Amino acid sequence: MENIASELKRKIIEESYVISKKEALELYEYENLQELLDCADEIRKKCAGSKSDVCSIINAKQGACSENCSYCAQSAHWKTGCAAGKMIDPEWACVQAKKCVENKVKRLSLVTAGRGLGGKDFETGIECFRKMEEATSGKVKFCASFGIIGKDKMDELKKCGVVRYHHNLESGRNFYSKICTTHSYDERLETIKAAKEAGLEICSGGIIGLGESRGDRIDMAFELRNLGVHSVPVNVLNPIEGTPLESMKILDKEEILRTIAVFRFIMPDQVIRCAAGRKSLGKNGRDAFMAGSNALISGDFLTVEGSTNEEDLRMLAELGYEF
Repeated sequence: MENIASELKRKIIEESYVISKKEALELYEYENLQELLDCADEIRKKCAGSKSDVCSIINAKQGACSENCSYCAQSAHWKTGCAAGKMIDPEWACVQAKKCVENKVKRLSLVTAGRGLGGKDFETGIECFRKMEEATSGKVKFCASFGIIGKDKMDELKKCGVVRYHHNLESGRNFYSKICTTHSYDERLETIKAAKEAGLEICSGGIIGLGESRGDRIDMAFELRNLGVHSVPVNVLNPIEGTPLESMKILDKEEILRTIAVFRFIMPDQVIRCAAGRKSLGKNGRDAFMAGSNALISGDFLTVEGSTNEEDLRMLAELGYEF
C-alpha cells in the first residue's frame, strides 16, 4: 500500500485536497510516527508558512461558574478549592497589557468564568479593553473570552478594540454531552456564529484527553475547519482534584503529537496553537512545533502554571519561526 501520509500530504499541498474522516483515522493509526510528524510539518510550512505568534491570557474573573464542565476547576459544581474572584480592575488590566508589550507578546485575551458575562461585569470588561487599547497604543491585539453571549455584546466588544473572540468547542458533538449538560454544543456554535456576524475573528479549539475517542477529536477538527476558525488552541487535560475527571489518565506524548499532526492534515492553513498541557511533552513542548503546531499560549493559564514569554520566544526562534 502506498504511503498514505506522503500521498495525502502531496494532495493537500498540490491540489488543496480536503481529507475525509476515514483518511484522518488512517493517519492516526499510521505506524511510522516520525514520517507522520514530518509530513504534517511540511504541510504547515507550505500551507501556513513559518510565521508564528504568541498570545497570553488574563484570568479576568475566576471561579463560581454555574456550568458543570467536568474538567474545570472553576465550576461551582465541584469542590476544587478554586476561590471565586471579582471582575478584574481596569487599571490592573492595563499593567498586564503593558507587560505584553515589554515581553514582545502581540496578543492578549481577557477570560472570564461563568455561562456568559453580563451586567456591570461586562461593562467593566469593555472599560478594560478601552484602557488597554490606550495604554498599548495599538501594539497589542485584544481577544475576549466572555462565554455564551449574543451579537449585541459582540458588537460592543468590536467597537472597543477587540479583534478576536475565543470560545472553545471542547470536543466533538457526539461526546460533548458527556462532559457538560448545563449548556449545549449548539449554544457554543451559535456563540461562534454571533462573533463572526459581528466581524470578529474566531479562536476555538478544545481539550484532548477527556475520555473521548480519536473519532471525537476528528469530528471537532472538521467542525472547526468548516467554521473557518482562525486559531485552534489544543489543550491537553491536566486532571484536577475534585473534578469528575480527577482520575483520568494523562495522554502520552505520542498520542498528543499524533493528534496535532492529524489536525494539521485536516486544517492545513489554520493556526494550530499549543495551549494548556504543552509542558507534558517535555522540552517546553518543542516537538509539537515540528509536528504541525505553529503558535502557542505563553505565560500562566487559567488555573495551571505555564511557561515564560522569554523561553517561548527563544524556542520558536530557534525552530525557525518568524514573528
